[in-house]
Amino acid sequence: MKRIRNIALLSFLMVFVSCVSFKLGQRSVEVLGEGNPMDLSLMWKVRERLKEDYLEKENIDDKKMSYGAISGLVDSLDDPYTVFLPPSDNKANRENLAGEFGGVGISLGYKEKTLAVIAPLAKTPADKAGLRAGDLILKIIDKRKNIDKDTVGISLDEAVELIRGEIGSEVVLNIYREGEDKPFDVALKRDNIVVSSVELEIKEKDGKKIGWIKLYKFTERLYEEWDEIMKELLEVKQRGELAGIVLDLRNNPGGFLEASVMVASDFLKEGVVVKQESSDGTTDVYKVDRSKGRMLDDKMVVLINGGSASAAEILAGCLQEYKRAKLLGEKSFGKGTVQRPDDFEDGSGLHITIAKWLLPGGKNIHGEGVSPDVEIEWNYEDNDPAYEKVYEELLNE
Repeated sequence: MKRIRNIALLSFLMVFVSCVSFKLGQRSVEVLGEGNPMDLSLMWKVRERLKEDYLEKENIDDKKMSYGAISGLVDSLDDPYTVFLPPSDNKANRENLAGEFGGVGISLGYKEKTLAVIAPLAKTPADKAGLRAGDLILKIIDKRKNIDKDTVGISLDEAVELIRGEIGSEVVLNIYREGEDKPFDVALKRDNIVVSSVELEIKEKDGKKIGWIKLYKFTERLYEEWDEIMKELLEVKQRGELAGIVLDLRNNPGGFLEASVMVASDFLKEGVVVKQESSDGTTDVYKVDRSKGRMLDDKMVVLINGGSASAAEILAGCLQEYKRAKLLGEKSFGKGTVQRPDDFEDGSGLHITIAKWLLPGGKNIHGEGVSPDVEIEWNYEDNDPAYEKVYEELLNE
């Protein structure tokens, strides 16, 4: 009877569980097929007590409890990049990677476990309002929804849910910025965010033509858009007019690793682009795609800043290690772990940290970032004298 009771308890657990903050790692009922016991009895008691005594019983939602318990299990790992996403949040995340979504245009991450702007996406409300990579988000305020939320301990999916909303509505972010005396509010009007993955501008300096590639994000769109950029650049090169290339990765928050390998393959003849070291000790190696290589010998520089993260850091660090390009700008963000997205039948998903990325030479950039060869402080104005340093490095022999 005891075995039957335990099996029934475990089956019922998948539907009725505890609140968001509850930790599942401290239970005593042994999960069948696993060697380590988990004490689930207290969770069961809490759930029953809520059913019996909670004042507003109509607000007890078994599905929300289930998602909350799973989130608690994942949160106990204390890894802000390993997250469980309920169906609505998982859908929003897929839209983000597809390159089109609603919101204010911020890529989010953490600095010392504080919610932070990894990068404002170009030409979005966040960009126009002057938000910067590294800004800490202390509070999210939405008067229309009666939200005034402190971000201490907030998960990425909750932050995204609070910041996104109806197009045209307003959300206010309370921001702390290094160098400022005190936090300040930034009001943002939500818009439909469609992010171009890459743009090319042919600039002319001292009679020489420069291909300035602004790579915004490694989205699904990049696989098609990159070839168009390369074709346009090749036309300039074949006319003998191309003096050099600027690969601008500033405020690029990353995206698909394979897309960064694709880009690297147009600038490198051969070699490893990145290594992926998994928890089981195995290492996957991503090498240059030899079918590409359209810009192997052209002089180039790469621009980075504190908003260059993840796959953007891998690309920049790889080109630096092979001495293919000199890095100019500021130290990058420092996100070097790999998350695998798993989708479930109900539309929910789990993003789980499964590995760390290593540069070809073995360096793990997580928490460290990539340092530039030449430090440049940007003010992002058209007449910024820092850009003269870019042209100097690129055009001078």
